Amino acid sequence: MKIAILGSGNVAYHLAKMFKEKNIPISQIFGRNEKDLQEISDQFEIPFSTTELADAELYFIAVNDDAVAAISKNIKNQNSLVAHTSGSLPKEILEGNYRKASFYPLQTFSKSKMLQYSEIPFFVEAENEADSQILENLALKISEKVMKSDYEKRKYIHLTAVFACNFVNHLFARAKEISDSQQIPFHYFLPLIKETTSKIEKIEPKLAQTGPAIRNDEKILQLHEALITEEEHLKIYQVMNESIKKMYEL
Repeated sequence: MKIAILGSGNVAYHLAKMFKEKNIPISQIFGRNEKDLQEISDQFEIPFSTTELADAELYFIAVNDDAVAAISKNIKNQNSLVAHTSGSLPKEILEGNYRKASFYPLQTFSKSKMLQYSEIPFFVEAENEADSQILENLALKISEKVMKSDYEKRKYIHLTAVFACNFVNHLFARAKEISDSQQIPFHYFLPLIKETTSKIEKIEPKLAQTGPAIRNDEKILQLHEALITEEEHLKIYQVMNESIKKMYEL
C-alpha cells in the first residue's frame, strides 16, 4: 500500500519515524515548509514535495487543526483512504470525494523528544469496517493499544488529554516561574514531579492527592497566598485549591 504523509510538524515527524522503525514504507511527505520537509526526508529517506502530491492509497494528514480542511483538498484520488490525526475534529472535516477516517495517536509530540511508540494508544475511525481494519492493522504494527472510537468518544478523549497533559504542563511552567523568581533550580523539583506522575500508575489519582487543600490546612493556604505576588499565580492557586476542596467535600 502506497502511503503519503501531509505535514511537516511534530506529529508528521513522529509518524514518519514510527513507520520507518517498523519498516512501513512511505512514498512521500508533502507540505509547505521546505526546510522541515527536507530534514524529515534526509533523516528517514522519504521523498518530499511542496508542489506535487504523489498518488497514494492511504494519506495521513498531520497538520494543525485549522489547516486540515484546506490541505485535504489537495488529495484528488477518489479511491484513496484519507485519515487525519486530530483528536478534536470529525472525519467529515476532510474535503474530497474519497474515503474518510481518523487516526489519532494519544500522545504529546516534540521532534526533540524520543518516544516509546509501542506505549502510545491509537484511536481509529473510518466510514466502513474494511477501512477501519486497515488502520487498526497498521496501528497494531506500532502499538498493542489500539481502539475504535467514533467522534463523540474522541472529543472526550481529547478533552481528557488537555486536562491530563496541557494543563499539567502549564502548571509546570507556572511553577518554574515561581522557582526562578527565588533562584531555586527547577530541576530540584523533577524527582517530585516524577514521583507524582508515576504514583498514578498504581493509585487512583483521587486517592493519591496530597497537600494543604485536602488537609484543609487554612494556615498554610493563607501563608502561600500571602507569598504570591503575581496575580495570575494567585488566581490559579485559589481556583485549584477550591476545586480540590469541592472534590473531597471539605
